[in-house]
Amino acid sequence: MLVGIVRTIFLYLIIVLVLRLMGKRQVGQLQPFELVIILMISELAAIPTQDLGVPLIEGLFPVIVLLLLGLTISQLSLKSEKARAIICGTPVIIINRGVILEEELRKLRYNLSDLLEQLRVKDVPNISDVEYAVLETNGQLSVIPKSNKRPVNPEDLNITPPFEGLPITLIMDGILQQHNLEKASITYAWLENELQKANIDKYSQVLIASIDSQGRLFLQRKKS
Repeated sequence: MLVGIVRTIFLYLIIVLVLRLMGKRQVGQLQPFELVIILMISELAAIPTQDLGVPLIEGLFPVIVLLLLGLTISQLSLKSEKARAIICGTPVIIINRGVILEEELRKLRYNLSDLLEQLRVKDVPNISDVEYAVLETNGQLSVIPKSNKRPVNPEDLNITPPFEGLPITLIMDGILQQHNLEKASITYAWLENELQKANIDKYSQVLIASIDSQGRLFLQRKKS
């Protein structure tokens, strides 16, 4: 029993490392060859976990081979556009200037219900508002609304908003992020003064505290 637990933990850590080496993409963003490799790795890793008679080396060898294969294919697709088109495919326009291309839908086996669902997900429920819709190689739909249906941005109004950098977390779940104080040019005295204004005595009472590029502090106390 103990041997099986140790083997399972070891294989789990190895598979996590393998997946990290393959990149940080979500399942919905995987290319077909990446998804196939991940499925095969999961199946192969289960064999030495279930059968203690299989040596770990024999169980890990095909996993390493698949990892090297995946990295090789990824590198090849990065270097060669032709190889990328063969391996990953190419994006396909399925709505062109407001017109649904039925022939492309049939080739892709992509029905109208799926198309309407994806348009709603993109907050474009009306097909007449769509200029282009492109089915990407990972299966996601990119939607470009017509120019008169796009949201207004500051440039359209000749407005130049101030720079907005990423907020810096000062306290997270009651723990002071000391390395971020210097990054935000914040002193302990200033932070403690702000906490006192909010009737907070200890860092442990704070769920999260962050400061934005304008120097505005966001502070939320823990409920308990």
